Amino acid sequence: MKRIIPDEFVQSIYEIDFNQLQRRGVKGAIVDLDNTLVESTRPDATPELVQWLDQLQGLGFKVMIVSNNNRTRVSKFALPLQVPYIHRAKKPLSSAFRRAMRKMEIQPEQTVVIGDQLFTDVLGGNTLGLHTILVVPVSRSEGMFTKFNRVAERLVFRWMKQKGLLGWEEKK
Repeated sequence: MKRIIPDEFVQSIYEIDFNQLQRRGVKGAIVDLDNTLVESTRPDATPELVQWLDQLQGLGFKVMIVSNNNRTRVSKFALPLQVPYIHRAKKPLSSAFRRAMRKMEIQPEQTVVIGDQLFTDVLGGNTLGLHTILVVPVSRSEGMFTKFNRVAERLVFRWMKQKGLLGWEEKK
């Protein structure tokens, strides 16, 4: 069970304290796309997200989008932002996380994984010993496989709440 417990819980990416992460030696962020950065139905970045990415890069962070979605979806979103990406990542498998760290030229202890799903983003990051941050999904609109994951997540959140491990009030 420890592999699906994130290091941090936040309401959104905008609440993450990157100055604190930087003090801990973090230099790069592996970030999920759908329902982490924007809704899965939104084709491009919001002005607020563009500003957030600019701030991260201004602090010296390397950012890479790692998504299980297809090339068309991920590239159309990432290319205008000039953010590198990995599509069809097959999270929680480790290969995409390792590839992202290689491309960013950072080590596991310098990496944070940010995503909205326990069984893909958090499990994948924790398997490699990366710092993981779980965000509340930005939308309830999701694909069929994600809907299945959400049912399992609710059970885990219930268990986490009983153990005092839940960092926010569950909104699902």
